Amino acid sequence: MKATLSFLRQRLSALYPPREVEAMIRVIFEELKGWSRVDVLMHKDSELSDYIKEKIARVVERLERNEPLQYVLGAAHFAGRRFRVTPATLIPRPETAQLVDIITERNSEAPDLRVLDIGTGSGCIAITLALNLRFAQVTATDVSADALAVARGNAEELHARGVTFTREDILTAVPVPDSFDIIVSNPPYIARSEAATMERNVLDYEPHSALFVDDARPLLFYKAIARYAATALTAGGQLYLEINNRYAEEMRRLLADEGMDRIDIVRDLNGLYRFAIAVKPAKR
Repeated sequence: MKATLSFLRQRLSALYPPREVEAMIRVIFEELKGWSRVDVLMHKDSELSDYIKEKIARVVERLERNEPLQYVLGAAHFAGRRFRVTPATLIPRPETAQLVDIITERNSEAPDLRVLDIGTGSGCIAITLALNLRFAQVTATDVSADALAVARGNAEELHARGVTFTREDILTAVPVPDSFDIIVSNPPYIARSEAATMERNVLDYEPHSALFVDDARPLLFYKAIARYAATALTAGGQLYLEINNRYAEEMRRLLADEGMDRIDIVRDLNGLYRFAIAVKPAKR
C-alpha cells in the first residue's frame, strides 16, 4: 500500500498541485476499494491485490493523457450524491450544485411543483431536485440520446422516481402554456473564442456541443429558453439559469425583453456573476 501511494504521488505530482493529488488519491480509493480517507490511513501497511494495483496503474495512464478523473472512474459527486458520467455528459460542477441549492432553498416548503430541466446531461439537476423538493414532478430534456441514457441510469440508481426523460431540442421545442412552475437550465454558454484559455482535460474530453456557442450568438440558447419559459411557465413561475459571467448584463436585458420580471443576477461562490433568476409576471 505504501508503495502504491508513493507511485500515485510521484506520477500525479508532475501534472497536478499537491492538494489536488491528495484529493484524487482519496477519490481513486473510494471508487476502486470503497475506502474513506480514514480507511486509506488504516490500511497503509496492507498489501493491495495485483488486480487493484493494475487498475490503479491504468487510471494513472489515463490521467497522464489529461483525461478527467471523473471519466476515468465513470463517476462524479454532485450535491452529496454519486452520478455516473461518460464523455456524452458534462462533468457536474460545484457552481451548478450552488444553483440547485438556491432552487431548493427557495422552494423547500412548496409541494407538487412541476419542474423542467432543459439540457439535463447526466441528470444531476433534475434528479437532485426530484429528491430534494416535496413530491416534485420533474421533466428532463436533452438533445443527446446518449446523455439521456446516462441520466435515466442515474435516476434508477438514485431511486428518483419523479423524473421523466424526453429527447428534445430547445431551439425547436414548442411550449405548452402553463406547464411548469420552475424551469432550470445550464445550457452551452462558453464562446468559442474562450477555448484558448481552457484546460486540455476539458477541451479534449468533454462534449463540445454542451459547452460552446458561436461568438456571434453567445445567448442563442438563452433566448430560446426565455421565449419558451414565457409561455410554458405558470403565472409567478420561476426561471433559473446558469450563465456566462461575461454576458451578465446582456442576460438581464434579454430576460426583460422576453417579458420576465423580478430579474436577479447572482454571484457564485467565486464571486462571478453565474446565475440569472427571473419570474413570469402574474396575469393581468
